[in-house]
Amino acid sequence: MNDHSSETLEAARAAAPARSTGTAPNESTQFATQDTLLTPRFYTTDFKAIDQVDVSPLRKEWDTLMAEFEADTNTDHFQRPAEMSGTNYSNLPPALYEEFSQFLISSLTSEFSGCVLYAEIRKKVKNPDMRTLFGYMARDESRHAGFINQWLKDFGIGVDLGFLTKAKKYTFFKPKYVYYATYLSEKIGYARYIAIYRQIERHPELRFHPIFLWFERWCNDEFRHGEAFALMMRAQPSLLRGLNLYWIRFFQLAVYATMFVRDHTRPEMHKALGLDPTTYGLQVFGITSRIAEQVFPVTLDHTHPAFLTGLQRLCEIQQAVELAKARGGLLSGLRRIGLAAQAGLTFARLYFLPVVRKDLPDDIRLAPSW
Repeated sequence: MNDHSSETLEAARAAAPARSTGTAPNESTQFATQDTLLTPRFYTTDFKAIDQVDVSPLRKEWDTLMAEFEADTNTDHFQRPAEMSGTNYSNLPPALYEEFSQFLISSLTSEFSGCVLYAEIRKKVKNPDMRTLFGYMARDESRHAGFINQWLKDFGIGVDLGFLTKAKKYTFFKPKYVYYATYLSEKIGYARYIAIYRQIERHPELRFHPIFLWFERWCNDEFRHGEAFALMMRAQPSLLRGLNLYWIRFFQLAVYATMFVRDHTRPEMHKALGLDPTTYGLQVFGITSRIAEQVFPVTLDHTHPAFLTGLQRLCEIQQAVELAKARGGLLSGLRRIGLAAQAGLTFARLYFLPVVRKDLPDDIRLAPSW
């Protein structure tokens, strides 16, 4: 395989607006560099451990998946059509403009985070299976990030990805944590985008921006990435039993809660799409949990009444945190500490709710059929 990873990483960086040396990053780039509980992070890991991953027990499934990556059905998909050039699609009502632009910046940061991690793994390992896989995935994520940046330029707020690479803090995750978290991120990304795409299919009058036209094939990339991590975990059975089941539960809850709270900070965007954030969130959880049964012996019972109650409580706490931040001062600082403790307690209660246990299926692979 050609070394796609370094080429595509540079291509994504090149899609960012030029910035003179020594000048401050624009507002969108500063927003993308933030590290909070709700913002995407950049990760690094133990590359030597990933170099030792042996997928030979699943060689047939692995080679089939690599052939899908190599086919590269989306090679020309993420391009802005000529007929859309020169048209500014950022003319939106102020509240929708703010939420949607933040959605795009957050999505870009998440895509580029994956690109950076995958490209670094591709660079650091010698294992041919891992080099091939992570090269392909870096290629895909680079395209996604660059494509979002094309649309952000309408808003005059394209993110400087070169600056982001240097300024963003990196969090170290053990490989197994990378597998759990990234598998879930890729699959929930699929579920979120396909749910929005199906809504737009049913109600084309609600499509307030052209980017939604790309969501179906876009989320199929995310689905395929999740399939790769599913095979990697199934090839290492110890990751899916014993004490690791507690980590699996933790990462599921962390990903679900983050998505739910973050989406409830964008009421205008969901209103414009004709979606209720709570109903949409539960729909996404249903799709993601059904998919996750391919690799996780335990999944969250998102239908449990206390599950929704807990997530709604986290939303209330987040709103209170934002109010305290806006007020500032010592008392507000103390208030935020108390709210953080409440959030931790609520998360713990959610963690210990009953879970769904199922035997893993013999047929690992799934198709993006939602």
